[in-house]
Amino acid sequence: MAKRSLFCATVTTAATADATNLANTSYLGLIQGGSTTQKINILEVMMGGQSASTSQPQIIVLGRDSTVGATVVAGGTNDASMDSATAALTAPPVTGNSATTLPQRSATLKLLNFSFNAYGGMARWLAKDGEEVSIVGNAVNLGEVSVSAFTGTTPGAIGGHIIYEPF
Repeated sequence: MAKRSLFCATVTTAATADATNLANTSYLGLIQGGSTTQKINILEVMMGGQSASTSQPQIIVLGRDSTVGATVVAGGTNDASMDSATAALTAPPVTGNSATTLPQRSATLKLLNFSFNAYGGMARWLAKDGEEVSIVGNAVNLGEVSVSAFTGTTPGAIGGHIIYEPF
């Protein structure tokens, strides 16, 4: 299948405890399977600080969600195929950073930590072949991941992208 990019120009982070609703447009994005059997590999996560203040530590987590978003909308994100010749998917993944039922990051299924200063700092993770983070389906625990700020984060402006591949 073709790789896709979930792009977010800017969000202002909000420190959020595990198993608590993520505030709309305060997280970089979420990816949810487009069907109950769709597999998606996360290949890269990159984010960088855009704040004018010098002390805005960001503790950003890529984690599985214990409550999945419902009626997810783009918010401040854009999802696009990286290959211009990609055919439309029959079950496109659900992406965005806004929802009517708000997602909640699991307390036990955090996968990656990105800690940096929003004052020009950046963080990037690139999966080695065979070591991708994956999701399967569109239900709790395995069917959705989000990139959001953890407790201890000082609100700050960040932007970034998530590159993923649906199957």
